[in-house]
Amino acid sequence: MEQIELILLVGAIVAITAKRLRIPYTVGLVVAGILIDFVPIRFDINFSKPLIFGILLPPLIFEDAIYISWRWLRHDLPVILAFAILGVLLSALATAVLMYYLAGWTWEAAVIFGVLIAATDPVSVIATFREADVHGRLKLLVESESLFNDATAAVGFSIALAFAFGEQIYFPTAFLQVVLSIVGGVVCGLLIGFGVLFLAGRTDEDLVELSLTTIAAFGSFWLAEYFSCSGVLATLTAGLLLGNTLSWNYFSKKGTELSIGFWKFSAFAVNSIIFVTIGVNIGKRDFAQFIVPILVAIGAAIVGRAAAVYPVSALFFRSSLKVESRYQHVLVWGGLRGALGLALALGIPEEFSYRRQIILATFAVVAFSVFAQGLTMRPLLRKLKLVTEKSEKVKR
Repeated sequence: MEQIELILLVGAIVAITAKRLRIPYTVGLVVAGILIDFVPIRFDINFSKPLIFGILLPPLIFEDAIYISWRWLRHDLPVILAFAILGVLLSALATAVLMYYLAGWTWEAAVIFGVLIAATDPVSVIATFREADVHGRLKLLVESESLFNDATAAVGFSIALAFAFGEQIYFPTAFLQVVLSIVGGVVCGLLIGFGVLFLAGRTDEDLVELSLTTIAAFGSFWLAEYFSCSGVLATLTAGLLLGNTLSWNYFSKKGTELSIGFWKFSAFAVNSIIFVTIGVNIGKRDFAQFIVPILVAIGAAIVGRAAAVYPVSALFFRSSLKVESRYQHVLVWGGLRGALGLALALGIPEEFSYRRQIILATFAVVAFSVFAQGLTMRPLLRKLKLVTEKSEKVKR
């Protein structure tokens, strides 16, 4: 508990300092985490799949989802799904090929790394683009893709591990797993979301209403994960449902204001915990031993992202869903990696010979995302004249 309090204090100081220095808040948190490793304070919070998936992701996803307009999302859903499914597969393939031929890894190791690093991380993406004050369709595309591609990455990672350990892979079965993960996640989100709305309509107690939103965020996630479906999509669905029905008077005015304030604070706390912990873990890693594969991994992750964004965007070139070229450039450079990839990497079985190299390469890619991509995101958006864009602005 003391460490959580320390992180929140660090987060508050970093938020004030980062605003004055005009640097991204997330970058400041990671730097603070690295510096913590040099002070006489024992920091025991380490990434694990249960921590990331069960505790930290739900509040962040839910807080973002309640502001997404279903009308806007429905219009661009074909593009988002194409990026989240086909895009992840293309990115994983391109990254794996480069790691095999340039880094000298085995196909098994290259495929595992390609899959776990292919999906953009919702934590990093949402935090970075919110700081950059991006609005409109671009914000919707980038953030929604990072939320939807979780299902593809999770199933793909399981298949990659099975491949690495010599199990037979049946692609029709694998495709069915992806579909069931997506559909199951949406169904779980709808079940919990409608249940919460039903109960909320029968009370005007603001604290009870806040409790119900907490059930929506965590309950939908845990229910979906219990049935091996996408918890991220479940929480996203529940958040969308509640956020788009706030004006229907299921929740009292006081309950709505209390809930929105609570989830804003929750997002701040989660971001602080995740990025400080990333910094602490980066500070503990020795990257020099595998410097060549690490440098290849950073380049491969960027090339893999480009191999996903540009071909998928080309599919919609002649339609009303055409993605502007400058949006495509931002989608490539804004495809940040973070806690999601780290949680998957740390979940690789101990007996796998390339486990340490994959973990170090993942930390290196995450560090590059936070510093190189995070620090240059606003200048890129300014150069492309997207920071001040007000047309197509999503109401928040």
